Amino acid sequence: MNYKTILVHLDHSLRSPVRAAMAARWSRAHESHLVGLVPSGLSDGAIPAGAIATGMTDYIAESSDYLRRRAEAIAREFRTDIARSGPLSYDVRTVDDVAVEAVVRYGRASDLVVLGQGEDSSKGDPVTRGLVQKVLMEVGRPVLVVPAAGVFAERPRTVVAAWDGSRESAVALQAALPALRQAARVTLLSLRHPHDEDNTQRLLLPDMIQFLLRHGVQARAESQVTEIDIADALLSRISDLGADLLVMGGYGHSRLRERVLGGVTRQILAQMTVPVLMAH
Repeated sequence: MNYKTILVHLDHSLRSPVRAAMAARWSRAHESHLVGLVPSGLSDGAIPAGAIATGMTDYIAESSDYLRRRAEAIAREFRTDIARSGPLSYDVRTVDDVAVEAVVRYGRASDLVVLGQGEDSSKGDPVTRGLVQKVLMEVGRPVLVVPAAGVFAERPRTVVAAWDGSRESAVALQAALPALRQAARVTLLSLRHPHDEDNTQRLLLPDMIQFLLRHGVQARAESQVTEIDIADALLSRISDLGADLLVMGGYGHSRLRERVLGGVTRQILAQMTVPVLMAH
C-alpha cells in the first residue's frame, strides 16, 4: 500500500494553510497526487455574521456570491503556496456540497484524508463542527489530523503506534505502513490499568513486530501498566519519546458507549500535541 492520492480539506480558518502545507509535504514524501478540497459553505447555509451588509435587496444572491468568492480565494491561496514550495502533482476542487458529505465522498477516492484538530471543536465553525469524528466514522480511509497549534516536520521520524489488539488498532497500523517505513524509530505501545486483565497473550507483540519487519518497518514493542487515564499516559509517552506522529484506531466501541463512558479517541482529539493518524 502507498498514499497515491492525499486529500486535504481547505477552509477559511487560520490553520488551513498549515494543514495544506503538511499535506503537501506528505505528498512529496510519498510521491502522491494532492487534492485540495474547498467546500464553499453554500449548502451548509452558514453565512458569517457581518459578511453581508444589512438591507441588501437580494440577501440570498449576495450570500451565495460571497461564499463562492471566499472559496475561490482559498483555492487561489492553495495554488500559490504549492507553486512557492516546489513541483507537486495536485488539483483543487471547489464544491458547494455540505462540508462533511463532500469530504467523505471525495475522501473515498483518496488513500489518506488530512483534517484539522480545530475542525472538531464544539466552539469552532458550525459548518465543520464534529467534522473529524464524522469523517473518521464514514470515509473508510485513514485520517491524518493536524493539531490546532504547532509546526511539524516534513515527515515523521519518531512514531508511536498505540496497540491494544483491537480491529481498529490493526486497521490503523496497516493504514500507517507507508509512513512507518519512512520513520527512523517506531514504538508499538500497549497500555493498561492495574485492574485490567493482562492481555499479553492477546496482543501478540512478538508477532506484530515480525509483521512490521516483513513490511520494512523496524519497531520495538513496549507494554506499560499505568494508574492514569490511557489517553494521558499515551500523550505522556509521546512526549518522553519525542515522537512526531501518533498512530491509533478510532472509536472502538459503539457510539452510545463512547458518549456514556467517554473514550480515548475523543480525549486524544481534544488534547493532541502531534499529528495523529487514525483509522476506524
